[in-house]
Amino acid sequence: MTVAASPPRRPVAWPVLIRQWHLWLGMLIAPSLLMFSFSGALQIFRLQESHTGYTPPAVIERMGRLHKDQVFAPQKKRPAPPAASAPASAQPAAAARAEAPRPGPTLSKRLLQWFFTLVSVGLVVSTLSGIWMGAVVSRWKISARWMLAAGVVIPVLLVLLPV
Repeated sequence: MTVAASPPRRPVAWPVLIRQWHLWLGMLIAPSLLMFSFSGALQIFRLQESHTGYTPPAVIERMGRLHKDQVFAPQKKRPAPPAASAPASAQPAAAARAEAPRPGPTLSKRLLQWFFTLVSVGLVVSTLSGIWMGAVVSRWKISARWMLAAGVVIPVLLVLLPV
């Protein structure tokens, strides 16, 4: 009597599972990654902050608040704190320091700002090409598109939740 050999077990297709999870996770976080890389590039040059002679557009200011504080609502204006009573001799020196122009950024800081801006542009281009590959080229197009939609809708709903 011979014993029939059992059929070989089919190995788990780990590369396929990893690729599928990578696609779904990437499509879910892609919209947030685009927003953070774009708003981060604007913040490198402090374009979300008011400066002398510059007032940021409302959308850039709101994107900066969303990036830094996870709040999209406009910032409430706070009343200026009352000036502390200081000795009369200290007031002119403090006023002179407040009016003195700050030196501009050094060359190394400026180069680093532009390098990080280039990194931000690279993130945007890479993310957009990943979205295209996931939504058009992938064999899981439908689920990838649903994950992309969820990646857009979930953060928007969370931002709109009442405080």
